[in-house]
Amino acid sequence: MVCIAAFIILIIVGVFVAFLSIFKRDLGRKYLKVLKKSWHCFTRHITFRKCDTSFQDDVKTALLKKVVLKKPEAVKPLSIMIEIASVLIVLVTAWSLIEGVKAGLAIWTLGTCNVSHPASCALGAESCSIDEEDLNWFSEWGEIFAAIPDRLKTWNAEDYLVTPVESINELALSDYELEGTPSALDIMDPGCTVCLSSFRNQLKDTEFLKNHIVYIMLYVIENPDGTPKFKNSDLLTNYYYALLLKDAEAGKGDDSTYADLSLKLLNRLYTESSPSHQNWQYLFNNEYDAATAEATLKSWLKEWGLKDAQIKSVAEKATSDDVKAHIAKIRTMIEEQIKPKGIPTLIYDGKKHLGLYKN
Repeated sequence: MVCIAAFIILIIVGVFVAFLSIFKRDLGRKYLKVLKKSWHCFTRHITFRKCDTSFQDDVKTALLKKVVLKKPEAVKPLSIMIEIASVLIVLVTAWSLIEGVKAGLAIWTLGTCNVSHPASCALGAESCSIDEEDLNWFSEWGEIFAAIPDRLKTWNAEDYLVTPVESINELALSDYELEGTPSALDIMDPGCTVCLSSFRNQLKDTEFLKNHIVYIMLYVIENPDGTPKFKNSDLLTNYYYALLLKDAEAGKGDDSTYADLSLKLLNRLYTESSPSHQNWQYLFNNEYDAATAEATLKSWLKEWGLKDAQIKSVAEKATSDDVKAHIAKIRTMIEEQIKPKGIPTLIYDGKKHLGLYKN
C-alpha cells in the first residue's frame, strides 16, 4: 500500500513540480525518475504482483532515516503508522474517484451532481430544483442508472402533451406554420426565476419559434411538506388552467378568448413590470399574500376585457374539481414519465433538455 499511496501523492504534487521545474529543471528530472519507479511498482501491485524494485523500501527509508539514528525503538511503530496512513490515502482516493464518477453520471443523466438535493450542486444545469427526501447512497446510484435509458431514448414532445395546451409562438410571431411543424414541450413553474429567463430567451429566438410549436405546461414545484416552493405558484397555475379549460368548453366555433388570456397571463408574469417598476413574478413570489395575488389576477382579466360575471366564472373554475383533476393528471405524467430534477425542462428535437434555455 505504501507505493500505491506514494504514487497518488506524486501525481497530486506533479502539478506543483511542473510549475517549479520551469525555474529548476533538475527538480523536474528527479521527479520524473521517482515517478517512473513509482509507476512501475504501482502497476505491479494493482495487478497483484510483487514489486520487483526497492521503491517501497526507499520511501520508508526516506521517511524514517532520521528516526533510525535518534530513536531506533520508534522505527517499528512508525513503520506501522506509515502503512495505516497509506491504506487511508488509498481508500480516500478510491472513494473520491467513485464519488466523482457518480457526480459525473448524475450531471449527464439528471442535470445535477446531487441526486437528493439538486440545488446544492453548482455544476448542474441552471434550474429551479425539485428536491426529494434524502436518499441513501445506493438509492442515488439506483436513480442514476434508472435515468440512463431516458437519457439515451428519443423524446417526442407530443407524447407528453396533456390537452388543452397553448403555444407561445404567437407572442413573438405574427405568422407561423402550425401544420407539419415539430412540437416542443416546455415545463415551467410560474414562480421559478430561471423559467422567467428561459421564457424570455425563447421569445427572442424567433428561429426556434419558427421551427417549433412551443407548448407550455405549468408544474408547481412542491416542498417536502406539500406546500409550493414559490408562493402563489399554485394560484397562478390554477388560473392558467382554468382559462384553458374554459376555452376548451367554449368550443372551437366560439369566439372565446380564454386561451389568449392564458398566454397574456404568462407573458405579463414573466416579461412585464408593475406600475411601481417591479417585475410581476417578484411581487407574486415575495410581496403578495393569496388574497392580493388573486385580486391582481382578477384585475388583469378585467383589464383584458372580461366582464364581472366571466371573471367570477374563471375564479370558480380555478377552484373546481376539473382544474384539480387536470393539474393532478399533469403532475402524474411529469413525475412518472419525464421525471425532471429541475424546472424548466424542455423537450424538442428528440431530446430532453434540462434547465435554462439559452438562445
